[in-house]
Amino acid sequence: METPPEVPSRRPAVWVNCAASLDGRIAYAGGKRARLSSPEDLVRVQKLRANADAILVGVGTVVKDDPSLRVHWELLGEPSGKNPTRVIVDASGRTPEKARVLDDSAPTIIATSERSTRTFPPHVRTIVAGRTRVDLNELFHRLHDLGIRKLMVEGGAEILASVLRSGLFDRFTIYHASVVIGGTTAPPVASGAETHGPEEAFELDLASLEPLGEGYVATYTPRKPPSSPDVA
Repeated sequence: METPPEVPSRRPAVWVNCAASLDGRIAYAGGKRARLSSPEDLVRVQKLRANADAILVGVGTVVKDDPSLRVHWELLGEPSGKNPTRVIVDASGRTPEKARVLDDSAPTIIATSERSTRTFPPHVRTIVAGRTRVDLNELFHRLHDLGIRKLMVEGGAEILASVLRSGLFDRFTIYHASVVIGGTTAPPVASGAETHGPEEAFELDLASLEPLGEGYVATYTPRKPPSSPDVA
């Protein structure tokens, strides 16, 4: 996970990554977990994890999927190495007591808000960033202060929408699986606030498009505003 150029000061380089169906769904109906990555994409994702200082997900992902957020070194054919720090965005303290992210197999940070009264095990660091919701801009600054320089964001839909809409990222890769899910309750890549018109949509620039296994990987960067013409 190389560091993109011109990363704003006091926040990590942020790489957003997810896998989706051809119709843009990241899970089955009701949020049931869907394994959309091909074997080739799983290897790609593990390489990203192995090169990241931290992996960030929302508490909804923890509640539904109970991920370990570790590097699966066996998929890379390498001996076990250091796992990145796990960052859970949990404004109200919903992380289950027995969630795997709360074990001591890797450093863990719970990013929460002032309204949360939840306490966590002593080995888990808590960062309060925001009054009722987690302020991602403040959180990213705090993570930078802790020495985290490369941050991987993996979801779910609300976190993906918040990071993309705010422009707090440097690269967004999405693996499109050769499957259509459909329906009305399967979560999309990005949820969150409604977009009422083109002025509220967040636009990206396509950097590359590459086939991988039975799908393809699209890589995007934030769209920069056009430069103003020189005035004579």
